[in-house]
Amino acid sequence: MARRPEAIVFDIGNVLIEWNPERVFDEIMGSRAAREELFATVDLHGMNDRIDRGAPFRETVHAEAARHPRFRAQIEQWHTRWLDMASPAIEGSWRILRTLRSQGVPVFALSNFGIQTFALAEGVYPILNEFDRRYLSGQMKVIKPDPRIYEMVEQDCGLSGAQLFFTDDRADNIAAADARGWQTHRFTNPEALAGALRARGFPL
Repeated sequence: MARRPEAIVFDIGNVLIEWNPERVFDEIMGSRAAREELFATVDLHGMNDRIDRGAPFRETVHAEAARHPRFRAQIEQWHTRWLDMASPAIEGSWRILRTLRSQGVPVFALSNFGIQTFALAEGVYPILNEFDRRYLSGQMKVIKPDPRIYEMVEQDCGLSGAQLFFTDDRADNIAAADARGWQTHRFTNPEALAGALRARGFPL
């Protein structure tokens, strides 16, 4: 059995809430092919990384739209339809989080999230207010998988990597946590996450 960690750290996007801009932009553009052309022409995920580092949400989206007049109206919908991209909730993960908290287990968030976009999400998803500690890239001015963000978590909570269990859907984010000695689980579904936590001594 793996060592029981002192705290559980959740990513948010695609762990607690689905994050799927491509699905929404297939609708906006009218087809997958048109969406793929847009995403190949305009680095929308790079734009979102800037927001996650703390850049202002609306201003960043509209500035990117102005640089690409052919797609201006469509790019601006990254702002107007953001909540559609960040949905629905992954209910099984919510149950795991709340079960852990009911057992007195400290539960943290570590997520690439802009300041204004997180405020939007908070208004829709009450679970985002239930963490014992929240580490959000927009406030920290650094995004995963930069090693610095993991170091900042350790320094703030006073726990070493080996005392932290982290789940995230992205392989690069997991690899960066592994490199600091964190216990990790690459998220695919709530059932697999529950199994990984049971293996570490949590009665889920």
